[in-house]
Amino acid sequence: MIVLVWGSSFKRAYKKMARANPAMKSRIGEALQVFVADPFASSLQTHKLSGKMRGLWAFTVEYDCRIVFRFLKGGEVLLIDIGKHDEVY
Repeated sequence: MIVLVWGSSFKRAYKKMARANPAMKSRIGEALQVFVADPFASSLQTHKLSGKMRGLWAFTVEYDCRIVFRFLKGGEVLLIDIGKHDEVY
């Protein structure tokens, strides 16, 4: 089972996004539930990142909202950042 660990930068970005667009809060929650059940569900479009972000992964919440994360040992996943495509990459 996957355990989500919310990094401090993720928490800040999540709070900022939730204040700016309260409807996103439920969409993010739904995407995280799908991710915990199956990190590679086709609806998430989970993919490896490259270049300066090598070692990190990302998945899509909706068209222009991505969550960047890292797989850790023991089934933990560190959530690193959330935001629009241009903000997180």
